[in-house]
Amino acid sequence: MKKRKKSSLINSRARYDYDLDEPITAGLVLTGAEVKSIRNGRATIAGAFVTYKDGEFWLNNLSLAPMPTNAAHLKESDLSRPRKLLLKKRQVDMLSQLKDSGKTIVALEIIVGRYIKVRIASARGKKKYDKRADLKKKTQKREADKRLSRR
Repeated sequence: MKKRKKSSLINSRARYDYDLDEPITAGLVLTGAEVKSIRNGRATIAGAFVTYKDGEFWLNNLSLAPMPTNAAHLKESDLSRPRKLLLKKRQVDMLSQLKDSGKTIVALEIIVGRYIKVRIASARGKKKYDKRADLKKKTQKREADKRLSRR
């Protein structure tokens, strides 16, 4: 049996734009053509977020590009439709409480293995000055590491 290599699609903007809490891994309800597109790296999660509706969580703004061979299976309306998240009952309860407290739930990465899963986290948006301070710390740390490695 051939062993599949795990890969992931990362939302790099999430860590820059938000203060993140503990991440949670959830399953996704997908069609076969969507799975094929994700496995071939034809998905974008930049700007993806989670909404709560009727006791269920939905992943919005997950953009998929159809495979040339599967273009007929993925309609234009299906490319960015909301996709249902598969969570445990206690995770649903915890996330619904966080949603009520005014936090946003953002998608951090899609994990592609035997099953396709999404890692999400509750987050609070950063202000401009917070982002600048983080960049300044990152630059100072990089310069300090560079000076130490020269010695």
